[in-house]
Amino acid sequence: MKELNLHIQAIVKQEDELTTQELALLDEARRATYRSYAPYSHFSVGAAAELADGTIVTGSNQENAAYPSGLCAERTAVFYAGSRYPDQPIRRICIAARDTNGEFLKHPISPCGACRQVLLEAEQRAGGDIEVMLYGTEGIYIIRRIKDLLPLGFDESFL
Repeated sequence: MKELNLHIQAIVKQEDELTTQELALLDEARRATYRSYAPYSHFSVGAAAELADGTIVTGSNQENAAYPSGLCAERTAVFYAGSRYPDQPIRRICIAARDTNGEFLKHPISPCGACRQVLLEAEQRAGGDIEVMLYGTEGIYIIRRIKDLLPLGFDESFL
C-alpha cells in the first residue's frame, strides 16, 4: 500500500496588505453580494473575476424555490465572462459571502465542488493559472491556482 498526501498552500493577507488590483477585485466581489437573490438561504455570495485584459466581471448566487435550479456566484461570473468575453481568459477570481444577518463572514468560504470543477476547466481553457482570493474579515486566503482546490479533478483526459 502507498499513501498519497495532497497539500494546499495559501497565503493569508489582511485587507491592508492587498495590492491595488486585489483590493479592486475584492471590492467588486463584496458589492456583488448585494445583487444576490437568496430569499431561501439568506446567504449572499458574490464573485468577481479579473480577465487577462484587466476587465472585472461579477456574479452572485441566484436561488430558486426548486433548489437545484439555482446557481452559485462563481459559476455565474465564469459563465458570464465566457459568454461576454470569450477571448479573455480569467486570471484571478475573488469570492465573498455575507451570512443570514447580512454580515461578511469572519472566515473565508471556499467554492463548492461543482464550482471547483467549472473553475478547473476555465483554468485549463485559459492556459494558465487562475488565482483564487477567498475573503474573510479576519483574513483573505490567496491560493495560487484552481488546481490546488481540486487536485484530483476530472477533465477531458478521462473521456
